[in-house]
Amino acid sequence: MVQFNLLPNVKLEYVKTQRTKRMLTLISTLVSIAGVVLLVLSFATVDVVQKKSLHDLNNDISRYSTQLKNVNDLDKILTVQNQLSTLTGLHNQKPVASRLFTYISQLTPAQANLSQLSIDFSANTMTVGGAAPTLDTVSTYTDTLKATTYKTDASSANVHAFTNVVLSSFGRTDSGATFTVTCSFDPAIFNTQNKVTLTVPSTAGADQSSVFGGSN
Repeated sequence: MVQFNLLPNVKLEYVKTQRTKRMLTLISTLVSIAGVVLLVLSFATVDVVQKKSLHDLNNDISRYSTQLKNVNDLDKILTVQNQLSTLTGLHNQKPVASRLFTYISQLTPAQANLSQLSIDFSANTMTVGGAAPTLDTVSTYTDTLKATTYKTDASSANVHAFTNVVLSSFGRTDSGATFTVTCSFDPAIFNTQNKVTLTVPSTAGADQSSVFGGSN
């Protein structure tokens, strides 16, 4: 069967244009509706949901603030907690004073007896005094302090443990000599974070278990 298109070309173009126009109008309408829906949802979220969240948060803040205000001596509790949090750091900074007696036993010649020992961990200074049979023994003591080095488990380098070693006073007695020695020490030898090993010259001759008082 043969079909003939009796519509002129102008009419066909008009029909196509109208069809396209209706399609674009439909798409524009759908896009506009979608935009309006999104706008309504956004407004509802901001105006309703967020307002409710803020209201709930404000209520929680007010409730917790009231609870805290009702705690007796809250300021004192917070102060104590802050102080407790610093205890670990303070403990790590605290010098290990108990090492002093081990060091003194290693450093002091067997012939010497100590009657004075004072140490200032703030200034890193130490004073020792006592008696020895001869001034040579006192000289050996000062030389030992000057030559003693140390190393730690974190470093194998030998560092002088004592500096500014001075024989500040000495005297002779019927039984020998008296002396007072002052020096500075490296605070690392008393640091709780370090395991310290002293290297003492063999000439020190420190082989006694106690150097305080008594006779040798």
